[in-house]
Amino acid sequence: MRIYLDHNATSPPHPDVVEIVARLLRDEFGNASSVHSFGQRAKTQVDEARNEVAALIDGDPGEVVFTSGGTESDNFALRGAADALDPRGRRHIVTTAIEHEAVLTTLKSLERRGWKTTLLSVGERGVLEPAALEAAMTPDTALVSVMHANNEIGTIQPIEALARIAHAHDALFHTDAVQSVGKIPMSVKALGLDLLALSGHKFGGPKGIGALWIRRGLRLGAFMTGGRQERNRRAGTENVPAIGGLGVAARLAREKAGSESHRLAGLRDRLERGILAGVPGTVVNGDPGRRVPNTSNISFDGIEAESLLIALDLEGIAVSTGSACSSGSLEPSHVLRAMGLPHARARNSLRFSLGSTTQDADIDAVIERLPAIVEKLRRLTRTAVGLR
Repeated sequence: MRIYLDHNATSPPHPDVVEIVARLLRDEFGNASSVHSFGQRAKTQVDEARNEVAALIDGDPGEVVFTSGGTESDNFALRGAADALDPRGRRHIVTTAIEHEAVLTTLKSLERRGWKTTLLSVGERGVLEPAALEAAMTPDTALVSVMHANNEIGTIQPIEALARIAHAHDALFHTDAVQSVGKIPMSVKALGLDLLALSGHKFGGPKGIGALWIRRGLRLGAFMTGGRQERNRRAGTENVPAIGGLGVAARLAREKAGSESHRLAGLRDRLERGILAGVPGTVVNGDPGRRVPNTSNISFDGIEAESLLIALDLEGIAVSTGSACSSGSLEPSHVLRAMGLPHARARNSLRFSLGSTTQDADIDAVIERLPAIVEKLRRLTRTAVGLR
């Protein structure tokens, strides 16, 4: 029995997504920029997908630009905004210390171009207080970037309040919503956003496809130059099969949003109760009342998270220690460290992320097997320490 609890890293594509991708690869191979019938049929698929993505986030189709995924969308938003804002002379960006590497590394690159960045602390709950953002704003602040839901702990930020503060200082507001779009209701209009990044493979779509929502009227520097695709904002031949798959995933996510969120929250809560009751020395990280329904980050005292991850994998249970993009790093999670957690606790934490394939039997199996696995590893750790 294989149990997959790493949906925040990637989610299995929905069967309907696999079907549309295969059909478009086979039957609609035309270039969507071509004027003949083959091209126009492909363009129709792109247009339909754009409509579905826009509907998922309560935006307008003309505001959606297709990209290769969340990382490109974040890069496009930050670099494009920086290019467009440069002439204004305001070169300060405010973000948080728990952002995804796609944001943090891009901001380091902008710093080498003369931009200044302020990284705000979030505290032990993993939530950015609006007062902290207000205090960080300066006359030079041009852009604020705060992720909607954290990829490691699932915490949801008060985006509407934060965006309001940014706009009061005449700054743009971008959010990385890769871990929230498709999991909870999303309205770019209600949140008051300027830019939103999303990625298809996080909610049952194909890998290699995402989108950047750009508020109508907002000018960004082009991320890729060449042809006139995506209204001159992102050059390159459209990946029609992947775009079609993203459209189907967006439609499915919108149709099942409420019921699926409720189901996953119930499974996650039962998983947490079972682990905390069955395994001594465990604690849930982050704000338990303000997070996406599928994510739980738990610390296990007296054990290295990497060892527990491997032991679980040998038992057929797939989890993670955090972002897949940081896999292989020997450093503890930058998210947990930024929350002020002790070094040891940051090193002994696992992320359990549920999704469409998660069932009651999966949760039961983890709750049943985990205590013995943890106790064995703790015993081995105590023995190893005693031998030193």
